[in-house]
This record gives sequence, structure tokens and C-alpha cells, in this order.
Amino acid sequence: MFVCLSKRDRSILQVSGIHTHHSNNTITKHYPKPACQRQFVTPPSKYNLLLLTMPNSSFLSLSQHTFSHNPLHFPSLAASQSPNFQPKFQALAFGNRCGNEFPSGSCSNTGRRKGVLAVRSKSTLGVEEVVERGVKGRSEEFDAIVIGSGIGGLIAGTQLAVKGARVLVLEKYVIPGGSSGFYQRDGYTFDVGSSVMFGFSDKGNLNLITQALEAVGCRMQVVPDPTTVHFHLPNNLSVRVHKEYDKFIEELASYFPNEKDGILKFYGECWKIFNALNSLELKSLEEPLYLFGQFFQKPVECLTLAYYLPQNAGAIARKYIKDPQLLSFIDAECFIVSTVNALQTPMINAGMVLCDRHFGGINYPLGGVGGIAKSLTKGLVDQGSEILYKANVTGIIIEQGKAVGVRLSDGREFFAKTIISNATRWDTFGKLLKGVQLPKEEENFQKVYVKAPSFLSIHMGVKAEVLPPDTDCHHFVLESNWNKLEESYGSIFLSIPTVLDSSLAPEGRHILHIFTTSSMEDWEGLSRVEYEAKKQLVADEITSRLENKLFPGLRSSIDFMEVGTPKTHRRYLARDEGTYGPMPRKIPKGLLGMPFNTTGIDGLYCVGDSCFPGQGVIAVAFSGVMCAHRVAADIGLEKKSPVLDAMLLRLLGWLRTMA
Repeated sequence: MFVCLSKRDRSILQVSGIHTHHSNNTITKHYPKPACQRQFVTPPSKYNLLLLTMPNSSFLSLSQHTFSHNPLHFPSLAASQSPNFQPKFQALAFGNRCGNEFPSGSCSNTGRRKGVLAVRSKSTLGVEEVVERGVKGRSEEFDAIVIGSGIGGLIAGTQLAVKGARVLVLEKYVIPGGSSGFYQRDGYTFDVGSSVMFGFSDKGNLNLITQALEAVGCRMQVVPDPTTVHFHLPNNLSVRVHKEYDKFIEELASYFPNEKDGILKFYGECWKIFNALNSLELKSLEEPLYLFGQFFQKPVECLTLAYYLPQNAGAIARKYIKDPQLLSFIDAECFIVSTVNALQTPMINAGMVLCDRHFGGINYPLGGVGGIAKSLTKGLVDQGSEILYKANVTGIIIEQGKAVGVRLSDGREFFAKTIISNATRWDTFGKLLKGVQLPKEEENFQKVYVKAPSFLSIHMGVKAEVLPPDTDCHHFVLESNWNKLEESYGSIFLSIPTVLDSSLAPEGRHILHIFTTSSMEDWEGLSRVEYEAKKQLVADEITSRLENKLFPGLRSSIDFMEVGTPKTHRRYLARDEGTYGPMPRKIPKGLLGMPFNTTGIDGLYCVGDSCFPGQGVIAVAFSGVMCAHRVAADIGLEKKSPVLDAMLLRLLGWLRTMA
């Protein structure tokens, strides 16, 4: 379908305060038909999207914390500081006034509040629009304000909106998604974070992304990935994690024939956890009426999860497996899940991820991961709630011990019955709550957990011929020494999403999205010149490693390259030290020490990867679902029992002290 937008339509599609009528932006593009239902499709040769050009965006700005490269020229410092050196940035529009079409699927009007349009000029708010509307003060109090539009925050917000709450989501930048956002350069569409998408299947109860989209009437087209990850490990251990479980077990056992029984027993325990989780309706573990109801309906499954709650994957693996190299492989499996080894990875997290890849599989959304956040945002708006971009929250307002509102960097204030922070707990309690004593629960959390390291990320465009035709989408590389698994720059995670969706890159090109752990300390105290030089040096070393291990000729095939450091993640994702979540200080007691959504401050809730059950897309989605249920009960949209609530919260608090 071909869509042309009038001036009026362009005003409706105002995103993040950028008014399309201020420029001659081209927003006429080919546009696929919406899916009438969820579809699995093969990658199309061309997938054109409706685009809204935003040439002056500062998101991942090259002039501060990123680095562009082509094989022949590196931009000079003077060039990077030139006012003409502006990266192009394009954000996918949220829809069109005439219908329900959406780049990677569709959002219907089902369940929408009466009289609410699919796209409203005053629902997707820019800073200027808020001033015009005067959305401030007690007269405009919301049921919930969500700080940040990561997947956890958006799912919490949309779930509440569906229940009838009036929600305001405040996003610091110009697009939603946080670590699951996107950006565009020179014809490439890059995922900001992971391209490995769990929770996107069409069956079970752990397909939380699918459920969240369906709740607001949205569908997305996805491409199933036949291989979750291809491991390239020391001693020439090359293992593909096939979607088919039996095929994966057969391949792994071919390297360790004497351990086949132990392999089956370890992964069999993972399946016990997954099957228990997958049989339950997933809501807040802090809401006793739900918990009792689930226990009476599914007592065996609930007791199974209670049994595994304090256990770690490494300890269970060692009950059945003796081979040191196989145990190191289990460490690598868990490192992808939690950025720590198996002994520090809660068994529930391992079971959830290591089995869902075979049950529901890995499914990549056409148009890129950023489409998930855009779909959820459109669904939020369709439900009559609002999202405000370029809204930098600098403080949470506390009155008489209760969180009642937020303050923005420009001095404006918004008020709500409840405040939900999608920031990390370190950012929430260390930066947004000024002059407030740290609650005891947070003190205990910080005794058990530290900030996990950040990442160095490389977004690369390469000539397609450098990749063999049977190249898998996801790779994990650790060449020679198992001891380097958790060291900075020791292991490399690589995604090539264009293997599944060629529309993300120009014709004849592929995207390589490369991650390796890196700490903030490595990048502090450098001058601008030293900082840029170090990025180039580290990127060259990582590229050389991939060239030697996987893709001969990679360096000469590079068409585009951009490097982000922990400073980049801290600045643009508002994550303290660029961290990607909590990491236990020592071997933990499973998930006992992980806090849930409630906090020690009345009216304040947390959501995201520093809440139970932790890191990863499926985990933060679970956190969002749980948070929405608990908040809904507290504001009267769900049944609750104050007496049972108090008893359960005390019990959970006591259990956390055992960690």
C-alpha cells in the first residue's frame, strides 16, 4: 500500500515534539498491509516502512559517544565537532489516521475506550504540546506515571491501561523501547540491544510479548529462527542450539557421549521448571488472592517452583555432570541468560530461557525489535493513555512518606496515585529520590547484588558476500580460554538480524551487531581524542577476532561501523554506569534475594531487570505483568485483601533476608 500524509495527518503523527510541518521531510513510503492475525513469515526480499525523518535527533549522537567508520576514512575530531556533522535518524511513525496499519503488523481498535482515535495528536505528546494542554498539577492527576519506556515499563503501562487506568509514560528520549529500541543510519536499521527475542510465540503462558501486544489489539509479523545461537568455544567445540530440542541434545551429546545421561537429567530439570511456569497464569507474586488461587488450582506446579526458587543452575548441573568442559559449556549457556556463570544463575531463570527456545522458539519481529515498543506505545495511546517524549525525570516527589509525582528537568511536575520506575534500582533510589533515606529493603538488595558490567557494542554494516550462505543469525564466540568467559572483552555475542529480515539493511548488505562486556572504569578519565582512539582500537581487535574465527575478509567488507561504550549506554539509556542489571556479589540462593515490584516507599513501584526475575526480555516482560497486577489491586482495579497483603509482604521480606 502507498500512503501519502497531508499536513493535518502529519500533525497527528507528531512524535516526541518534532513537528513534521517544520521541514520538508519525506514521509511517503511503501507500506505493507497489516496482518489480520499473528503470522510467521519467511524473510521478504524488501520490506519498506513508513518513516518519519528526524534529522536533528541526539539519540546515540556520533558527536559524543559513538564512532563512525568506513574502510578508508575515520572522521577527524574537528569533523565530528562540526555543526554539519549530524547523524540521520528516522523513527517509525505510529500509524495513520485512516486505518490501523503498522510497519511490522497491526494494531486493532479492539478494547479501546469509546471515543478514542487510533492515533491522536494529543496522546503522543511532545514537550511543547504538554505546555499547550497544561497537563500539570493535581487537576490532571493520573492513576499511574511510568518513568521510562523500556519493555517492562511499557508492559506495565499498557496492562494498567487495559484495566481502565489512566497512565502517563515519561520517556527521556525521542523513541520508546530503551534497550529494546532502535536507530537508523545510512539505510540500516539497528536494534539497540539484543536481537534474540523470547516470549514471542503463539502458544503457552510464557509468550508474554505476544500476550502484551494482543492485550492492546496489536499483532506483529515474525520470522522464526531455526537456531537460537551457534557456540564457537575453546577446543573447537562448535554447538548449534537448534529449535528442535532432540536435535540440540543429539549435537551436544556427540561431543560428550559419556555424559549424555547427565545432559538429559540437567535439561530435564530445566523442563520441570518451564512446564510449571508455563501452566500458570502469570501475575503478581506479591498479590495473595492470586497466589492462593493458583496454588489451589495447580499445587504441584507451585510447589515445584518453590522448590527451585533458592537453587542455582550450576549446582544442579554438577549433580549430574562431571566433565569440566561440559560444565564450562553450561556456564556459557547461563552467561547469555544472566551475564554470570551457572553457579550464580538462578535455576528458575535458566529453566525459563533454556526451554522456551525449544518450546516457543526465537522469533524475530519484521522491521526490527524496535517495533515491539512502537506497537505497545500505539496500543497505550489507543487505550486513552499518554506518552510524553523528551521528558527527563530528575526527581520523584514524596509527600508524607508517599510517592505522589515526578519532577522533570525543565521544572514541570506531574502527579499520580502511583509511580512506577522503569529505571534501575540504583538510578531510582540513588538519583531520583533525593533527600530520602534508603529503605532497609534496598540496603539489603545492594548487599546481595552489585551492578553487572556494561557492554561495548558495535553496529556494523558489511557486504553480504563476506557471510557464507548458511550463516546462523546468532553466535557466541570464546576462542581459546574458558577463564576469559566473564572478563571484559573475553567473549563476543554476535547477531546478524538481516539473515532473518533483509529489509533492515540496504540491498547487498548485512548487519552485524556485536556485544562484549566492558566496565565503565575502562572508559573513565580519557580525553576526547583518547576516548575515540580507544574505541577504534577495541573495535579493530574485536573485528580481527571475528575475521579470524568466522568471516575471512571481514575488515575489507565493512561499509559502516558505529561503536558504543558503557558511557553511551549510561547517557542514552539512563542506566547507572551503563549496567544491564544486577549481578550477585557471591553465589546467591537462587532468586530469594531479588526484590519484587513494591518498594519501601508507599506508592512507589519498580519494574525491569533489577526486579524479580531479572535480566532478559522475557524476564522484564514478566516483571511488567506482575507490576501492573499489583498496582491495579492497590488502586482498586483488582480485588485485594489488605490483611493478606500485609502478611504476604512481611513473609516475602523475611525470605529475602535469607539470601
